[in-house]
Amino acid sequence: MISITPEIVVRAYASGVFPMAKAHDDPRLYWIDPERRGILPLDGLHVSRSLRKVLRRKKYAVTTDKAFVDVVKQCAAPAPGREETWINPEIEDLFTDLFDLGLAHSIECWDGDVLVGGLYGLALGGAFFGESMFSRRDNASKVAICHLVARLKKGGFRLLDTQFTTKHLCTLGALEIPRHDYLRRLAESLKVHGNFLVEVPEVLAELDRETGW
Repeated sequence: MISITPEIVVRAYASGVFPMAKAHDDPRLYWIDPERRGILPLDGLHVSRSLRKVLRRKKYAVTTDKAFVDVVKQCAAPAPGREETWINPEIEDLFTDLFDLGLAHSIECWDGDVLVGGLYGLALGGAFFGESMFSRRDNASKVAICHLVARLKKGGFRLLDTQFTTKHLCTLGALEIPRHDYLRRLAESLKVHGNFLVEVPEVLAELDRETGW
């Protein structure tokens, strides 16, 4: 049995394939190549009036790469309405290694000293592959997505891959595209050098900025 390494994971994502487990306790990983792929167009994020108010009030403190391991563990943990997840210990270990290599990143939302929401994913070239997110307070995951999109726009990214779509993601503007269209967008995005760690002083201003892609 061939051991899956971070290098293999990177090559897989660059080819349009990603790993998942069937359940948190399932030790096996499966390579997924869906016929229809979920993406969130960076110029197509839907930010409601109520969410704009939350962002303006800065209800949550938002950080980047401050608590990556904790975000992954929260994403892997059962939650109301999501009793099982596809993130098993091997995926946790692989993405921790990718974080140590500077390729995986997280966005964290805090209520005081308590981590209440966040997301994590993999950045390659001008593509960001969103892996999972969690929320323990109202709008916390939506705030994390807004900060992610603002950062990707500011940093010159072209593609935000959500793998699949959910009702939650669709309310924010996510959509499905055919595999061939996704692979074309992926190839174009990988030619770009995105900067995930760019400073984003004003999130709403960045979200409202047209990029022309």
